[in-house]
Amino acid sequence: MSIKSDLKKDGIEVTQKLDTLKINSIAKNIASKLCETFPSYGLNENDLFIKLSRLDMYKAKMPEGMAEANYYYKNTSIYFNEHIPEEDMEEFAIHECIHYLQEVKDKRNYLLKMGLCDYTEFKIYGLGLNEAAVQLMSSKVIGIPKDYVKYFGISFETTSPSYYPLECCLVNQLAYITGEDVLFKSTLNSDNNFKVKFSELTSQKDFMAIQNAIDDILFAEEDIIKLNNKIATTDDRNKKVDDMVKKIDDLKEKIKLTFLRTQNLIISSYFDKAFLNINNLEELENYRKKLYNFKSYLGFAEGYTFFNDYYVEKMSQLEHKYNILENGGIETAINIRTNSQSKIISLFKAIKRLILGKSAENQNNSGLS
Repeated sequence: MSIKSDLKKDGIEVTQKLDTLKINSIAKNIASKLCETFPSYGLNENDLFIKLSRLDMYKAKMPEGMAEANYYYKNTSIYFNEHIPEEDMEEFAIHECIHYLQEVKDKRNYLLKMGLCDYTEFKIYGLGLNEAAVQLMSSKVIGIPKDYVKYFGISFETTSPSYYPLECCLVNQLAYITGEDVLFKSTLNSDNNFKVKFSELTSQKDFMAIQNAIDDILFAEEDIIKLNNKIATTDDRNKKVDDMVKKIDDLKEKIKLTFLRTQNLIISSYFDKAFLNINNLEELENYRKKLYNFKSYLGFAEGYTFFNDYYVEKMSQLEHKYNILENGGIETAINIRTNSQSKIISLFKAIKRLILGKSAENQNNSGLS
């Protein structure tokens, strides 16, 4: 299929090609910002500029709901929605330029890998994971501040309120577990280091389940956009439209349930395994802090109690493990505790109460429409 046919299929109609001066300006600024934002990633500003300046860039008419900019690997080009002001093009180009830097092709120009996304003959794996990781990188480059948002009944804080917000929330949770640099370096270099590290901290099976769930959310969102576009082009209200509205509602509920199940799996798969590896009091305290701070990365929905319940259960287990470690690994802890022991146990109990109160407060504060 030709590039023209591909573009037509996606509803993209080219209206203008950007001149070399504008492309070079975008390439130079993005190369500079990438190096400034990620100074330890081994990026060379001049090499980046030369590579990015080879991109072709176009203005085009695009369907409602489509991303404001799109990178096409087959002809190494970026297409901008024609309504984007000239001064805003650079901001929208960052995400697409990272895609260009990610791509791994074979000698026949077939795409094999793009960051965290693998392209096989029959299926694409990790598309949602990669899009979210690239968007988190782009938000960091632009310097977007955190904002509270609500999508499909889920409230959370994010640096990407407009693009892939649910996917970014989940991937941000993964980055909290592995470390942000591991995620971003693998995203940019198209290697498997992030996948390997997360699988080691959880399991290969859990990683695949999380990756597939993020893809499912992305595809369901795309289906909603397509249905909304169909409804918008239908003049009269009829049964067909009612069926599409019902399907959209079903997709929204599916997205919500998939998000919450995936979030729960991220929590349990990592913290269950990490708990087994606690061998001393320092590791115990680090575990407690990491679990407590995870609440800042959560998405909350009405009636969602999994994290609170899980946290309280783990605090009780930590209290028991603390007693065992204090008694030289003896399973049956003695009843008499020293003052220092009592302080630690009191801390555990105080944090149990605090997490319940804070979570309720977060839900109230994030009840946005």
